[in-house]
Amino acid sequence: MIKGLVFDKDGTLFDFNATWAAWTRGMIASEVKHDQGRIDALANALGFDLEGGVFWPGSIVIAETVDVIADVMLEHLPDVRKPDLIDRMRNEAKKVPQVQAAPLWPLLHEIKEMGIVIGVATNDAEDPARAHLAAADVLDLFDFVAGYDSGYGGKPEPGQLLGFCANTGLAPADCIMVGDSTHDLDAGRAAGMRTIGVLTGPAPASELRPLADVVLASIADIPAWIARQNRS
Repeated sequence: MIKGLVFDKDGTLFDFNATWAAWTRGMIASEVKHDQGRIDALANALGFDLEGGVFWPGSIVIAETVDVIADVMLEHLPDVRKPDLIDRMRNEAKKVPQVQAAPLWPLLHEIKEMGIVIGVATNDAEDPARAHLAAADVLDLFDFVAGYDSGYGGKPEPGQLLGFCANTGLAPADCIMVGDSTHDLDAGRAAGMRTIGVLTGPAPASELRPLADVVLASIADIPAWIARQNRS
């Protein structure tokens, strides 16, 4: 019986390219201004296709923490202080309009009605993560929200997922990690959870399938999948 679901945020609850392409383009432009050579170099370092407005599979922006992304950016920004850059990244992240991967309120409400406890484990910071969930009017539906700075570490380590279990009293074996990247699925496996991969991030099914119990088009397919599992 499935008792708990832990969702990644970016690329899972919210469509990754549709949400974060504008943020990445804006951050690059604001940090290096009109130097096209540095703009191209920074975009390449972040794994972002400026012309197409999409992230390449394997982009560090997909799954790494703000701290790691800042370190990569700083290699191209020699005159910038890391704390200042992280502050700007977080402030701009809070403002990013989130494109829902599926209508979240009815979907999450349906899952809660099945008696399932839900949480969020993201490599974003907790403050902007809560801001994004609140803007989507779903923050109060979650029983647990953790970012990389919440004291549990970041994915692919399992700390956030074990924190979910500790806070809810659920056993990892009764829970599922849902995510769009190998970091998400690695964290789920390391925590002793089952895993669901979704295709609303840049990673293809072929990359997720070896680490996932199932790969679904999006989180919209989860209630029907859970119903089938609980009947079996």
